[in-house]
Amino acid sequence: MSQSKTAGPVPEDKTAEEEQPRSPREIRLVMFGLVITMLLAMLDNLIVGTAMPTIVGDLGGAEHLSWVVTAYTLATAASTPIWGKLGDMYGRKGTFLTSIVIFLVGSALSGLSQSMNELIGFRALQGLGAGGLMVGVMSIMGALVPPRDRGKYQGMFAAVMALATIGGPLVGGFITDHLSWHWTFYINLPLGVVALAVVIVTLKLPKVRSTAKIDYLGAVLLTAGITSLVLITTWGGQQYAWGSKEILGLAALAAASLIAFCYVEQRVEEPMLPLTLFKNRNFTLVSVIGFIVGFVMFGSTVFLPLYQQIVQGASATNSGLLLMPMMFGMLVVSLVVGQAVTKTGKYRIYPIIGTIVMTGGMILLSTMGTGTSSFTSACWMVVLGAGMGFLMQITMLVAQNSVELKDMGVASSTATLFRTIGGSFGVALFGALFNNRVTDTMKERLGEQAGAGGGVKDPGQMSPAALRKLPENIQDAYHHAVSNGMHTVFLWGAGVAVIAIAAAVFLHEVPLRGTGKGEQPAEASLEAAAV
Repeated sequence: MSQSKTAGPVPEDKTAEEEQPRSPREIRLVMFGLVITMLLAMLDNLIVGTAMPTIVGDLGGAEHLSWVVTAYTLATAASTPIWGKLGDMYGRKGTFLTSIVIFLVGSALSGLSQSMNELIGFRALQGLGAGGLMVGVMSIMGALVPPRDRGKYQGMFAAVMALATIGGPLVGGFITDHLSWHWTFYINLPLGVVALAVVIVTLKLPKVRSTAKIDYLGAVLLTAGITSLVLITTWGGQQYAWGSKEILGLAALAAASLIAFCYVEQRVEEPMLPLTLFKNRNFTLVSVIGFIVGFVMFGSTVFLPLYQQIVQGASATNSGLLLMPMMFGMLVVSLVVGQAVTKTGKYRIYPIIGTIVMTGGMILLSTMGTGTSSFTSACWMVVLGAGMGFLMQITMLVAQNSVELKDMGVASSTATLFRTIGGSFGVALFGALFNNRVTDTMKERLGEQAGAGGGVKDPGQMSPAALRKLPENIQDAYHHAVSNGMHTVFLWGAGVAVIAIAAAVFLHEVPLRGTGKGEQPAEASLEAAAV
């Protein structure tokens, strides 16, 4: 299947990366550096989020608080596809190391910030580097390890995700309480230096050169479109009403930018994102599944702790531990599925099972009420986590197996981008549904006494401590309101997850490139998956 109009980047030694076998020891050494880098990428926001109240108290500028997170998220999302393409054109090792250095410089400067404006700017720089961390990890993994053998290592990445989700808030709280908020950024430096050293010494990839010009116009248009989408999901229903001129203007800009991007990409020599990739059925379908996985996962991780703290009375101090059941289910299933894929070379059944289990987990979570025990909710979280465990690594595996090696970076960045954008839309939609249902329930239960949410000025942001200061009847009403909000969120989430089931059913079983005997060559595998 043709992937672009040009031959694209070529290894200088004319030896394809996948033709150079690596020993298990060499791969394990490189994986050590990749795992540390992935941990950096996932820990940062979780650690910083815990320290934000202290940062605001020190630097002031509470009105700009949201931009500390938004600047990082925007820069990460916008730069993700660019890093992927640069890796394909000029070599994965060099671009990966560059992204780590930029991330570390941004971390150091963020820790040195003396004002909120400085912190926002340096967080944007940090996010720019972060956009290349995850893409670099996945594309280098794709270059080093054939898809057939990748399941041996995917458990490590699932473990890192679980560790970051659980440990991030704990580490952030400890640093804030016993050191200072500056160390929430400085902690990245020793980890990053170790990752740099390991990758420099152990990673051996052919040098890559490209005679094609960088698609600057495509990069600008794609960045404008992604930025607009992220701002819509960040600001919509919060800073601005969904029907406001600001949100509608961003929607128009996003549509115009992405339409122009599609036009440009069909006419440049080396497109930033070759649209021909989407002619491959499997690539398109796993992009849809990845979007929905992000939609479900990020939405769940935002609202489940809120329910557990408000309704079930869990402590917010160890908030990362609240998600442990979900992460446990994800980790165990990911490990089992990875080994099974490596052993059999078959994968199509797992996305189908995963999407069904994920949908079932959302339905089960939608049944939670004010009387649901912590044990019961933990069981439902395990089900949801198990569903995502079938999908998290498989979607990346199928995306990478659906393209030629020269497009490995683009495939990795596209899969990551769809998951990120899906998460942004999930949090935005779930947030709007949740807040509306909470407000309506408060008014239903309290009548005229409810006023603006029954004494709750911002229903979606009520903390357990603030709630305890309100009268008992309002507390009871709010418990029911949060339960109803969760019911609405997860029921809608289940409806969206059904789309993923349909997408999974239409996936083709394409032989995984790897060490198994009797496999089709890469080109034949790609043609088998094409529409």
